[in-house]
Amino acid sequence: MAVPVGLGQGAEELSLLEKSLGLKKGNKYSSQGEQKIPVLQTNNGPSLTGLTTIAMHLVKQAKQDQLLGTTAEEKAVVHQWLEYRVTQVDKQSSKEETRIILKDLNSYLEDKVYVTGNNFTLADILMYYGLHHIIADLTVQEKEKYLNLSRWFNHIQNYPGIRQHLSSIVFIKNRLYNAH
Repeated sequence: MAVPVGLGQGAEELSLLEKSLGLKKGNKYSSQGEQKIPVLQTNNGPSLTGLTTIAMHLVKQAKQDQLLGTTAEEKAVVHQWLEYRVTQVDKQSSKEETRIILKDLNSYLEDKVYVTGNNFTLADILMYYGLHHIIADLTVQEKEKYLNLSRWFNHIQNYPGIRQHLSSIVFIKNRLYNAH
């Protein structure tokens, strides 16, 4: 589904998510407010507002509930990272805030394959989409500085159906996988 110009990054991400989940029908998105918060107009019921609310709805619609976590703890961790995405990653406004977020994520991902640990979830997908433009702007040296984050990002961008039309970010693989 093509997202009309001016709807904002959230609506584009939701369209990418729809496609990666195998949902065929194109939902109608609009945005609200200066921050362009995505809104989904549902056919039967009230409209849904907010990136994570709509994303969770799409996952359930696609009957891929495992992406929301399989245990109570994992579900809470998925929700925690979805919240982090919206309250921290999307709200950063300076190079210093961006650097702190990248540094924190790099440290967090040191011993993890995915954001929630060992299972691929919606948190990985939305964090990937939210960080794509930031990682794309990093120099080779900056990417090497954040080796754990770069390893995770490269893994997610190569996950089937996730990257789609987004540019592929190039990493120096020897550094990513031989750092320890």
